Amino acid sequence: MRVLFIFLDGVGLGANDAEINPFARVPMPFLERLLDGRRLLDGAAPFTGDRASLYALDASLGVAGFPQSATGQAVLLTGENVPARIGEHYGPKPNPPVAEFIQRGTLFSRFVAAGRSAALLNAYPPRYFHGIDSGKRLYSSIPLSVTSAGLSLFSKDDLFAGRALSADFTGEGWTQMLGFPDAPVLTAEAAGRKLASLSRQYDFSLFEYWASDYAGHKQDMPWAVRQLGVLDEVLRGLLDAWDDSEGLVLITSDHGNMEDLSTRRHTDAKVPGLLFGSPEVRAAFADGLVDLTGIAPAIWRTVTSG
Repeated sequence: MRVLFIFLDGVGLGANDAEINPFARVPMPFLERLLDGRRLLDGAAPFTGDRASLYALDASLGVAGFPQSATGQAVLLTGENVPARIGEHYGPKPNPPVAEFIQRGTLFSRFVAAGRSAALLNAYPPRYFHGIDSGKRLYSSIPLSVTSAGLSLFSKDDLFAGRALSADFTGEGWTQMLGFPDAPVLTAEAAGRKLASLSRQYDFSLFEYWASDYAGHKQDMPWAVRQLGVLDEVLRGLLDAWDDSEGLVLITSDHGNMEDLSTRRHTDAKVPGLLFGSPEVRAAFADGLVDLTGIAPAIWRTVTSG
């Protein structure tokens, strides 16, 4: 059984207030049909339908302060309550205590050790690798998990060859911001179909979408609204091409942010746990799932159970 994990950075279940919450402002018609008319708002979970389930997951984990990216992502990939272990939420990039948890073992390293295939499906531009190699940039928790497992990050060559996706799904960022006018550009729906196709090559695959957290910090409502339109079309393409008998799609986050554009800070909102797949697989995955520590064990069980 395969698992595709779409990680949305900085997305919580917020108030039904269109002034501050893009999820309350803009319809996501495809997702809403799967959720029987519900939006990703506080109070919408729990829900289970024919093909989708929605849960509200605790990202604070009993630790004071607002959840942060480094620790939150480390929790998602290790199953350990990292903030409780180190005594604080920390981010955005891992400090030595957080990095130690990641280097000790994540889903990526566990799957590699078990002879299973795993990949981060994002393509990184040349400037990213130059920043890492020069010491001017640090890995965030997710790429650190990949490289610590002995796996390679995908590059420009992988994007152009169709082996990876742009971090914005469509590739427009590569043409408009990164200086690669000949980079492949997809519609959002085609990007979703591509995501389904790429994930079939692996037992466990992850796609990291960080622009949602960036929109929250910038308090940029128009951009956030556009992102949700893209995401809805990506999901349409993905699930049209997805075979529920072969695997499960998981979408969740590390902390709240974009759901409350009245502040630049993270929030302590619960985060969505979206599951797409057969009712039986979704129910088994969600058994006992209440917070971020349950994600990694549930992914491991799902992949190794069949």
